[in-house]
Amino acid sequence: MTFRSMYEIYIEDMGHRCRQSAIDEKKHVFEKLILPYFENKPINEITPKDIRVWQNEMIAKEYSNSYLDRMPNMITALFNYAVDYFNLSENPCHKAGRMGKREVVVNFWTKDEFDRILAAMEDDPTAHVSFSLLYYSGIRFGEFLALTPKDFDFEKNTLDIPKSLQRAKKQDVVTPPKTPKSIRNIIIPDFVMNEVKDYMSKLYDLKDTDRVFPFTKSYINNAMARACKKSGVKKIRIHDIRHSHASYLINLGCAPLLISERLGHEKVQTTLSTYSHLYPNKHQEVVDMIQNQHKKDMATSDVTAPVEASEKSKPQGTRFKVVSP
Repeated sequence: MTFRSMYEIYIEDMGHRCRQSAIDEKKHVFEKLILPYFENKPINEITPKDIRVWQNEMIAKEYSNSYLDRMPNMITALFNYAVDYFNLSENPCHKAGRMGKREVVVNFWTKDEFDRILAAMEDDPTAHVSFSLLYYSGIRFGEFLALTPKDFDFEKNTLDIPKSLQRAKKQDVVTPPKTPKSIRNIIIPDFVMNEVKDYMSKLYDLKDTDRVFPFTKSYINNAMARACKKSGVKKIRIHDIRHSHASYLINLGCAPLLISERLGHEKVQTTLSTYSHLYPNKHQEVVDMIQNQHKKDMATSDVTAPVEASEKSKPQGTRFKVVSP
């Protein structure tokens, strides 16, 4: 079987299990950068050396480190598929090693910057409620766009996240969220829920299955651009509003596990690896706690120290031998 034949089987199978956006990304990378090198080669004849030569050619093209890091993930996944389901003896990528490295670049608004953004949106209630919900919930933008009235519980101030909306081939497609852990129920501050409730009350003939925020990504981008220009706050990506929420929770002292559950990360390690650089300022707090506890311990020991010293200073019955001259 040629590499291309395996690729076509793999993509068709994954199309039933992955979101369309993920499949589109795989197709783009394979058809542009991988298939031209391997498509006619029998898959069981591709060696670690072949993979290494391909890697070196990719490195020579001076792609970004993060892009070079994603390429091996895709070709490795295809060979793993061939090993698991088509009895390929081994995955040559495992011996070839990796290229590039994952670069985690997180931009975010501080709470002060976000407050300035909201103040600049006072004349646009739709943008105001949208950014409030995104910032104080930390939900993904696709999850936000897919929200319907039945996802909101205004008595308990909770929000269900059971789905996500993706734009694929010029059509809106509703899919499950990114990972199983992303299907979640989160508590939203009452001042945000009150704003959402007021916004929804003004929507004409809103049904339980209608989208609460039936607009496009460009609307949010344009609203952000206007607010940034008016407030002087730096512009960030829409997804970075989610990072801003995580940063806000970290500064409030929330534990990583709690943040991970709220964001819908599959593993707490994802949260730690993404936001670990936001934690260094907490190290001084750790030292301060240790020093404060040490002072308390010393203060307690100072009370008992004189008693212990006096006990030790009592005569212990030492006997001396007198020697006559």
